[in-house]
Amino acid sequence: MALGSLLPDLLPGGSGRTPLIERVARWAEEKPDAPAYTFVDYSTDPSGAHITLTWAGTDRRARATASTLRQVSGPGERAALLLPQTLDYMMTMLGAMYAHVIAVPLFSPDLPGHADRLIGAYTDAEPAVIVTTRDALPHVEKFLADHDVPQPKEIVFAEEVDLSLAERWEDEPIAFDDLAYLQYTSGSTRRPAGVEITHGNVTANAAQLWAGWAPKKPDPELVSWLPLFHDMGLISTMALPLVHGDHAIYTDPVSFIMNPMRWLRLISERPGKNVYTAGPNFAYEYAASQATPEKIADLDLSGLTTCLNGAEPIRTSTLSMFADAFAAAGLRPGAQAPGYGLAEATVFVTAAAEDTPPKVVHGDRDMLTKGELRLCDEDFERASALVSCGRPSGQIVAIVDPDTHTERPDGMVGEIWVHGPNTASGYWRNSERSQDTFGGELSGATDLPSGPWMKTGDYGVVHEGELYVTGRIKDLIIVDGRNHYPQDIEVTAQGAHPAIRPDHVAAFALSGEETERLVVVAERNRRVPLGRLDPHEVESAVRGAINVEHEMSVHEFVLIEPGGVSRTSSGKIARAATRQRYLDGGLPTTDARLASRK
Repeated sequence: MALGSLLPDLLPGGSGRTPLIERVARWAEEKPDAPAYTFVDYSTDPSGAHITLTWAGTDRRARATASTLRQVSGPGERAALLLPQTLDYMMTMLGAMYAHVIAVPLFSPDLPGHADRLIGAYTDAEPAVIVTTRDALPHVEKFLADHDVPQPKEIVFAEEVDLSLAERWEDEPIAFDDLAYLQYTSGSTRRPAGVEITHGNVTANAAQLWAGWAPKKPDPELVSWLPLFHDMGLISTMALPLVHGDHAIYTDPVSFIMNPMRWLRLISERPGKNVYTAGPNFAYEYAASQATPEKIADLDLSGLTTCLNGAEPIRTSTLSMFADAFAAAGLRPGAQAPGYGLAEATVFVTAAAEDTPPKVVHGDRDMLTKGELRLCDEDFERASALVSCGRPSGQIVAIVDPDTHTERPDGMVGEIWVHGPNTASGYWRNSERSQDTFGGELSGATDLPSGPWMKTGDYGVVHEGELYVTGRIKDLIIVDGRNHYPQDIEVTAQGAHPAIRPDHVAAFALSGEETERLVVVAERNRRVPLGRLDPHEVESAVRGAINVEHEMSVHEFVLIEPGGVSRTSSGKIARAATRQRYLDGGLPTTDARLASRK
């Protein structure tokens, strides 16, 4: 079953096919004093210091950055962004796109929890230039000294770019096939892969996302805290304002983590505007968990047009929790928009943004694991809830049998394939993996293009014209010939006992002599004091719940300390990485913590 179609103006040679970066100059001319990007700095002011660049200022700084980069590097060379998420970061991205220098959006080396990802991505990209700040320089120098990574030709300080260089910059033709940047995936144990995003890809996907979000109301603004080194944050914050010359207001992820209500407050501060925002599932749950009556008393979310929920599995409980928590603040029932995307498609693939409450269907879990969506009542004991991720815009999504490469009919599970101007052509310097992912060809009779298709590695199903994502192919657990989606097992495990931290459970399989063996790793909930914790009681509860709900036994259950389950840069559970740490004996078990207290 296929969804969507290609829009003529997003195809090569179509109308409106202006490279996105060239629109900076257009908005600088048409609306020079209008705000373009506002960074909200909570490190200098707890209430948030707003620092704004107009479109004229943005164009000047981007051109000055382009001129600076070209003084120390050539077209096609890479510039690694190892700096904090401020206006300097955004201007470096735009300047690199002007300069034909391939940007590598990364982060300052002092960002905790991402050291291995930074080493892998930086090494793979082999940048000629590092762009950082004076304050971050000690961290960059330590990173270069402590690790066997390529040494750059130059280090550029973003805040010291000479703005007079803007006048020296002469525009160069930008082709849609020219590489704009390398978007490194948030992978788990394998070497990070740099998705080659062209100017055509980012131009098309920004237009597709606006079309999918249906911004029909005047004065749209973007509000974000998402990391700019991640695909969702980069496109929603940097690229979307370029389409129509709109305004983006953003802060950094740490500010959100320290106080998630800052996100909602930034939205509330935009009276008379139509605000669009995005985030992964955990962010909505986190914000809702902090929404006390006192904290939302003066919030006004009536101007929140759409909040896209994507980048990780979407939980129905989160949708309800967020809606209930902020209804009193004016949140419309139709504002939440579940979506689906991935870096290999630039980011956006589908969204359910029809100004109606998120659609949820329930399927017989046993039939779903056999590859068929058979609807059932919500209270059916074997019911599995699925959230609609809507429809694509300007691209085609097909459900394909991964073995035969033939289209699957409506209601049948298969691999999600994507075809459109937003899909990348390959991974940086990895032709074999590129062909495997981006070289999909459909077999059999079909009205769809034969190829090339991008194979997502995700299972999904189409029902009544909308996409439902069922899980990752590589994460599927097969025990005694039956398929099990790990997220279903994880939900069962976290609900089995209050000592398990919600959304911090990883289920995976180990090879056995006759069948795969199930391992469940779960973080301890801090709300249950160690002195009152009985690990054997927790284990028995989890084993019993999984046996009843999924008719399978648990080979091993491991209770670990908070923060022990590996996660990707977008917040998803990294099951393969957690599995490897389990095999290596590197998980911080609660048993060891309890033993150390004796």
